[in-house]
Amino acid sequence: MCPKSVSFELLGGDMPAQLTPGEVNEFLDSRPGWITFTSIGKDGYPHSVPIGYFRVDDDVYIGCRDRTQKVLNAQRNSKVSLSLESGNTMQDIKGILIQGDATVINTPDEMLELTREAARRRGAPEHALPTQPPPGAAYIKVTPTNVISWDYARPG
Repeated sequence: MCPKSVSFELLGGDMPAQLTPGEVNEFLDSRPGWITFTSIGKDGYPHSVPIGYFRVDDDVYIGCRDRTQKVLNAQRNSKVSLSLESGNTMQDIKGILIQGDATVINTPDEMLELTREAARRRGAPEHALPTQPPPGAAYIKVTPTNVISWDYARPG
């Protein structure tokens, strides 16, 4: 998730602690909720939707239906963001904002590989992995260029 070329920013001022690259990965992998995927619509407005995800190395993958608004937006403008936050009070809020470049994946071979990886991460045994990609599906791969994080449970 955190290659050397990705910049990590602290939000500034008297703010919460920033997560380390390893903590960002742990937080993403713990899947504390739906990630919010934001793309830019053809009208120039942000389009934000909660959606399932998984991480492979530095990239985050979003599974969805092909030709949906988020896919069309990502094809038109690859600059997207992902936001994930957990906590209920100011004292325990933790989160990340990933700004990155999106690539839409909808070819059968790549789709099958990612569908199998998603199933593995949900705990499916090898013998039960899918043998065909789901019809009409796509993945959006988000390659991070900037990661901003916050953890209000720790002093900054």
